[in-house]
Amino acid sequence: MADIKESAPEMVSAFFGFDKAVFSKNSDGLALATRELIAVGVAVTTQCPYCIEDHAKRAVEAGASKADVAEAVMVAAALRAGGGVTHGWKAMKAIADGED
Repeated sequence: MADIKESAPEMVSAFFGFDKAVFSKNSDGLALATRELIAVGVAVTTQCPYCIEDHAKRAVEAGASKADVAEAVMVAAALRAGGGVTHGWKAMKAIADGED
């Protein structure tokens, strides 16, 4: 990370400022635990091991339960599986279109 920060300091600073704003405890919208659970789901979907670990811990620290984290993981898994099914539909449609 030091190399990235040294090479693009303004961009890195902007990124961390944005991240800090998104996960601020002082939000008028979603509760911090909810935002962290969303982050867990996205991290599971994007398969970033660092984000998965960090946001799972931060979700619990913000008040989410282990069951909440597990449910966020399963929601992400369902959506990822749904993507596979819809891409499978495209495969089946391609075959059907070729039968004409």
